[in-house]
Amino acid sequence: MVQYLPILILALLGLLFTVFSLVSSSMLAPRKKPTAAKLAPYECGIVPNVEPPQRFPVRFYLVSMIFIIFDIEIVFLYPWAVVFHQIATFGLIEVIVFAAVVFVSFLYLISNGALTWGPPKTLQSGMPSRTSESTITRISAERPTPGEAA
Repeated sequence: MVQYLPILILALLGLLFTVFSLVSSSMLAPRKKPTAAKLAPYECGIVPNVEPPQRFPVRFYLVSMIFIIFDIEIVFLYPWAVVFHQIATFGLIEVIVFAAVVFVSFLYLISNGALTWGPPKTLQSGMPSRTSESTITRISAERPTPGEAA
Protein backbone atom coordinates (compact mmCIF):
# COMPACT_ATOMS: atom_id res chain seq x y z
CA MET A 1 0.00 0.00 0.00
CA VAL A 2 2.93 2.33 0.64
CA GLN A 3 3.93 2.00 -3.02
CA TYR A 4 0.65 3.60 -4.12
CA LEU A 5 0.99 6.56 -1.75
CA PRO A 6 2.75 8.87 -4.29
CA ILE A 7 0.00 8.16 -6.85
CA LEU A 8 -2.68 8.92 -4.26
CA ILE A 9 -0.92 12.15 -3.25
CA LEU A 10 -0.62 13.22 -6.89
CA ALA A 11 -4.31 12.48 -7.54
CA LEU A 12 -5.26 14.44 -4.41
CA LEU A 13 -3.10 17.40 -5.49
CA GLY A 14 -4.71 17.31 -8.95
CA LEU A 15 -8.17 17.31 -7.40
CA LEU A 16 -7.29 20.18 -5.07
CA PHE A 17 -5.86 22.21 -7.94
CA THR A 18 -9.03 21.62 -9.99
CA VAL A 19 -11.32 22.66 -7.13
CA PHE A 20 -9.15 25.70 -6.34
CA SER A 21 -9.15 26.81 -10.00
CA LEU A 22 -12.93 26.49 -10.36
CA VAL A 23 -13.70 28.25 -7.08
CA SER A 24 -11.22 31.08 -7.66
CA SER A 25 -12.44 31.69 -11.22
CA SER A 26 -16.06 31.84 -10.07
CA MET A 27 -15.13 34.29 -7.29
CA LEU A 28 -12.98 36.53 -9.51
CA ALA A 29 -15.17 36.46 -12.62
CA PRO A 30 -17.29 39.53 -13.41
CA ARG A 31 -20.92 39.21 -12.38
CA LYS A 32 -22.49 41.13 -15.28
CA LYS A 33 -23.10 39.71 -18.73
CA PRO A 34 -20.73 40.86 -21.48
CA THR A 35 -21.92 43.42 -23.99
CA ALA A 36 -22.41 42.74 -27.70
CA ALA A 37 -19.15 44.56 -28.44
CA LYS A 38 -17.22 42.20 -26.18
CA LEU A 39 -18.83 39.14 -27.76
CA ALA A 40 -18.06 40.29 -31.32
CA PRO A 41 -15.08 38.75 -33.10
CA TYR A 42 -11.99 40.94 -33.03
CA GLU A 43 -9.24 40.79 -35.62
CA CYS A 44 -6.37 43.29 -35.35
CA GLY A 45 -8.67 46.24 -34.68
CA ILE A 46 -10.69 45.71 -37.86
CA VAL A 47 -14.42 45.49 -37.36
CA PRO A 48 -15.70 42.57 -39.48
CA ASN A 49 -18.34 43.45 -42.04
CA VAL A 50 -19.45 39.87 -42.71
CA GLU A 51 -20.36 37.09 -40.36
CA PRO A 52 -17.73 34.38 -40.00
CA PRO A 53 -18.64 30.98 -41.45
CA GLN A 54 -20.15 28.59 -38.97
CA ARG A 55 -18.08 25.59 -40.06
CA PHE A 56 -14.43 25.09 -40.84
CA PRO A 57 -13.68 23.55 -44.21
CA VAL A 58 -13.05 19.81 -44.15
CA ARG A 59 -9.55 20.43 -45.52
CA PHE A 60 -8.67 22.13 -42.23
CA TYR A 61 -9.41 18.89 -40.38
CA LEU A 62 -7.51 16.81 -42.94
CA VAL A 63 -4.39 18.93 -42.45
CA SER A 64 -4.71 18.59 -38.68
CA MET A 65 -5.08 14.82 -39.05
CA ILE A 66 -1.91 14.69 -41.17
CA PHE A 67 -0.11 16.65 -38.47
CA ILE A 68 -1.30 14.23 -35.78
CA ILE A 69 -0.31 11.20 -37.88
CA PHE A 70 3.23 12.46 -38.29
CA ASP A 71 3.43 13.47 -34.62
CA ILE A 72 2.47 9.93 -33.63
CA GLU A 73 5.06 8.53 -36.01
CA ILE A 74 7.78 10.67 -34.44
CA VAL A 75 6.65 9.69 -30.94
CA PHE A 76 7.00 6.01 -31.90
CA LEU A 77 10.39 6.54 -33.55
CA TYR A 78 12.10 7.91 -30.41
CA PRO A 79 11.78 4.73 -28.29
CA TRP A 80 12.63 2.64 -31.36
CA ALA A 81 15.85 4.61 -31.86
CA VAL A 82 16.80 4.14 -28.21
CA VAL A 83 16.51 0.34 -28.30
CA PHE A 84 17.50 -0.15 -31.94
CA HIS A 85 20.56 -2.32 -31.13
CA GLN A 86 18.50 -4.61 -28.89
CA ILE A 87 15.71 -5.32 -31.37
CA ALA A 88 18.00 -5.61 -34.43
CA THR A 89 16.51 -6.73 -37.75
CA PHE A 90 13.02 -7.43 -36.41
CA GLY A 91 12.74 -3.85 -35.15
CA LEU A 92 14.01 -2.48 -38.44
CA ILE A 93 11.40 -4.44 -40.40
CA GLU A 94 8.65 -3.33 -38.02
CA VAL A 95 9.54 0.35 -38.32
CA ILE A 96 9.77 0.09 -42.12
CA VAL A 97 6.27 -1.45 -42.24
CA PHE A 98 4.97 1.24 -39.88
CA ALA A 99 6.53 4.04 -41.94
CA ALA A 100 5.18 2.48 -45.16
CA VAL A 101 1.64 2.39 -43.75
CA VAL A 102 1.92 6.03 -42.68
CA PHE A 103 3.33 7.00 -46.09
CA VAL A 104 0.52 5.19 -47.94
CA SER A 105 -2.07 6.97 -45.78
CA PHE A 106 -0.32 10.27 -46.55
CA LEU A 107 -0.45 9.52 -50.29
CA TYR A 108 -4.15 8.69 -49.96
CA LEU A 109 -4.83 12.02 -48.27
CA ILE A 110 -2.82 13.88 -50.90
CA SER A 111 -4.69 12.12 -53.73
CA ASN A 112 -7.99 13.20 -52.16
CA GLY A 113 -6.84 16.83 -52.14
CA ALA A 114 -6.09 17.23 -48.44
CA LEU A 115 -3.43 19.87 -49.11
CA THR A 116 -5.14 21.55 -52.06
CA TRP A 117 -6.41 24.89 -50.83
CA GLY A 118 -7.72 26.20 -54.15
CA PRO A 119 -11.28 25.90 -55.39
CA PRO A 120 -12.63 22.35 -55.33
CA LYS A 121 -12.12 20.29 -58.44
CA THR A 122 -15.26 19.42 -60.37
CA LEU A 123 -15.71 16.68 -62.89
CA GLN A 124 -16.50 17.74 -66.44
CA SER A 125 -19.42 15.70 -67.64
CA GLY A 126 -20.05 14.76 -71.25
CA MET A 127 -23.61 16.04 -71.09
CA PRO A 128 -24.46 19.50 -72.38
CA SER A 129 -25.10 22.23 -69.85
CA ARG A 130 -28.49 22.06 -68.20
CA THR A 131 -31.11 24.48 -69.33
CA SER A 132 -34.84 24.40 -68.93
CA GLU A 133 -35.19 23.35 -72.58
CA SER A 134 -32.78 20.42 -72.25
CA THR A 135 -34.53 19.25 -69.07
CA ILE A 136 -37.98 19.39 -70.73
CA THR A 137 -36.62 17.53 -73.75
CA ARG A 138 -35.02 14.85 -71.57
CA ILE A 139 -38.14 14.32 -69.42
CA SER A 140 -40.48 14.22 -72.39
CA ALA A 141 -38.21 11.66 -74.09
CA GLU A 142 -38.31 9.40 -71.00
CA ARG A 143 -42.12 9.49 -70.59
CA PRO A 144 -44.23 7.43 -72.95
CA THR A 145 -47.11 9.31 -74.51
CA PRO A 146 -50.62 8.28 -73.37
CA GLY A 147 -51.27 6.20 -76.49
CA GLU A 148 -47.99 4.20 -76.36
CA ALA A 149 -47.59 0.89 -74.61
CA ALA A 150 -45.16 0.90 -71.73
